[in-house]
Amino acid sequence: MSLKNLSARIKIPKLFKDKLKNNRINQIYKRFEKSFNINENFGVAVSGGPDSLALAFLAKIYSIKRKLVPKFFIVDHKLRSESTKEAKVVKDLLKQILITPEILTWKGKKPSKNIQSLARKKRYELIYKRCDKYKINNILIGHHQDDLFENFFIRLLRGSGLKGLISLDKENKIGDKNLLRPLLDQKKEDLVFLSKNVFNFYVQDPTNNDEKYQRIKIRKLIKELQKNGLDKNKFFKTIKNLKYSNKVVNFYVSENLKKNTFFSDKSNKLILNKIFFHQPYEIIFRALSESIKLIGKKYYSARGKKLDKIIKDIENNQSFRATLGGCIIEKVNETVIISKEH
Repeated sequence: MSLKNLSARIKIPKLFKDKLKNNRINQIYKRFEKSFNINENFGVAVSGGPDSLALAFLAKIYSIKRKLVPKFFIVDHKLRSESTKEAKVVKDLLKQILITPEILTWKGKKPSKNIQSLARKKRYELIYKRCDKYKINNILIGHHQDDLFENFFIRLLRGSGLKGLISLDKENKIGDKNLLRPLLDQKKEDLVFLSKNVFNFYVQDPTNNDEKYQRIKIRKLIKELQKNGLDKNKFFKTIKNLKYSNKVVNFYVSENLKKNTFFSDKSNKLILNKIFFHQPYEIIFRALSESIKLIGKKYYSARGKKLDKIIKDIENNQSFRATLGGCIIEKVNETVIISKEH
C-alpha cells in the first residue's frame, strides 16, 4: 500500500511519513509489519540501544496504523552511575516521535556476580508488573538476527539441549505474557541506520567491548568464523531444521501432560501417574519442568541440573520429597504429587 493511499484512511503524522519516504527505512518497516501481526495493545521494552530505538519507532507507526495504544518502558537498572541520566535522555528522544515512555527503576541492593543474567530477570519482572497494571499480555523486545547467532553459540557452550539452542524465537510465552521479537528478520546494520536517521543518537553500552562478559567473547568469535566461511543463510537453515524437530518433541510433551497428569482444583495439586515417567527422557524432563512452572507460578524454568537429580531420585526411590521452583515434589507409591510451597 502506498503512503498516499494509507494516509487517505489513517492520519499518520508528517514526521513518520517523511522518514518512511526513505526506501531503506520503508523496507525495514514492511519487514517489521509482516513479522508483527497482532491487533492487541502491547508493551515495548526500550534500552536506548539502536535496536530498541528502531523497535520503538517501528512499533509507534504500527500502533497508529492499527489504532492501538502501546506502552513504552525504559528500565533504569542503576548498575552504572550514569544510567539514570541515560534513561532520561532516551525518554526525551522518544518524546520527539510522540512517545511518552515510563522509566522503571530497579531499587535495592545490586548483585556482584552473574550481573547480566540477574539484571535481565529484574528487567522482565519490572516490565511484567507494569504490564499487569495495564492488562497488557504482549511485550516487544528488540532482539535481531545477530542476537540469534549469539544466543545459539552461548547455549552451545553451556551444553544446552535442543530447546535451549533455539530458545530465541519470534514468540515465547513466559508466565502469562507473550514475549515477541519482531526484529529477528532484521539485520543489526539496518537497525543502526534507522536509529541514526531518525534519532541521530543511540546509547553506547560500555560492556560491548568488555571481554569479561561471555556474550562479548561470543560476538568476537562469530566475526572470526564469518571471516573463515561461516554462511549465515546455512546457519539459519540449521536453526529452522532444529525448530521442526523441537515441534515434534513439544507435541509429545503436550500429550504426556494431557494423558498422564491430573490437576485437583480442591487441593491445588498436580498428580503425575507412573506412565508420565515411562517416556523418553527429554519428554519427561520438559513435561516435569512445565508442571513445576505451572504450580509454582514462575516465569522461568528450574535449573536443568536440579531437574535431572529429581528425575533420577523419583526413578530410584520408593518414597521421595524435594522442593524446587516454589513447589514441593513428593512421590507416594507410584504417583508423584506437585504442590505449591508455602
